[in-house]
Amino acid sequence: MKTALTIAGSDSSGGAGIQADIKTMTANGVYAMSAITALTAQNTTGVTGIMDVTPEFLGKQLDSVFTDIFPDAVKIGMVSSSGLISVIASKLREYGAKNIVLDPVMVATSGARLISEDAVETLVNELIPLADIITPNIPETEVLAGMKIDSAEDMEAAAGLISKRYDCAVLCKGGHSLNDANDLLWQNGCGQWFSGKRIDNPNTHGTGCTLSSAIASNLAKGYSMQEAVERAKDYISGALAAMLDLGKGSGPMDHAFAIDNEYTK
Repeated sequence: MKTALTIAGSDSSGGAGIQADIKTMTANGVYAMSAITALTAQNTTGVTGIMDVTPEFLGKQLDSVFTDIFPDAVKIGMVSSSGLISVIASKLREYGAKNIVLDPVMVATSGARLISEDAVETLVNELIPLADIITPNIPETEVLAGMKIDSAEDMEAAAGLISKRYDCAVLCKGGHSLNDANDLLWQNGCGQWFSGKRIDNPNTHGTGCTLSSAIASNLAKGYSMQEAVERAKDYISGALAAMLDLGKGSGPMDHAFAIDNEYTK
């Protein structure tokens, strides 16, 4: 069995972060492992508390994984501090990690900054250059490219610039709700558009986490970058189309929509 490691924060409501990543990786047929960057107190209506782990303890978690069950792919989610980002980058280099998928969580679709300026600088200088693919939303793409994006042509120009600058593939997500967006994959100087299936489901909590984890799972299994992205998009569409409705806010998707066996009955 292929393996994948998620490096991210814990979501106590189970819809995003580590919990969404593990569900996604399991549903996509790989063995999931985790290194937790932070504990959060959150549910479908919002986040009420965050407690970061120390850089030293994050390093110990990564050592434990890489020295025993070496991951075939690594997904990295939100990391809030410069110290934690530096530890991740150092360990990925030390162990020669492969198939690195980075969701560079910096800016909400609303435009609100989610991590500090020094953390963004460390992310850009140390972690993004190690990634095989990054999956920014439009505001994050604007920050990384240093340009405003108002059209599909702008997305192509920005993605091309970022891909060349950091020598990685870029999946520029066209909107906050993945089911209502066209995403652009740019690699090796070429762009490919992936059309999102329009699904009328307001419960989209954790779509970014789920997408990047599904891409990592498929890279771990040996699919090409284009195939990994296409399969991840199809998986997201299926999870949304299952129309799970939990919680009082924007609820989670049904990560297990395709699992049907005697133990799920």
